[in-house]
Amino acid sequence: QVQLVESGGGLVQAGGSLRLSCAASGLPFHAYNMGWFRQAPGKEREFVAVISWNGTSTHYSDLVKGRFTISRDNAKNTLSLQMNKLEPEDTAVYFCNTYWPRTLDWGQGTQVTVSS
Repeated sequence: QVQLVESGGGLVQAGGSLRLSCAASGLPFHAYNMGWFRQAPGKEREFVAVISWNGTSTHYSDLVKGRFTISRDNAKNTLSLQMNKLEPEDTAVYFCNTYWPRTLDWGQGTQVTVSS
């Protein structure tokens, strides 16, 4: 069974840092582009960052460019998101998923709350 488990969220002050992790199982992880997404209260889920199957290419939302870094470890089937200089606007539930050609069932996500 395909499973995506996010972790690493928490409470942090503006300007602080967090590192999120995504553990994937039940899929050929190494063959998929992987992405991070987030959903703020009352808002639609939005794209945050994506990394190619081999980790050689990355793209970011303009909202996080220069502050967040996406990475992956195909040997461990894990995806990471290093978040620096966090802002209150980054407050959301963060999810991981395949990026293309299809999206898998969403996990529970991990809550990130940034205070002023």
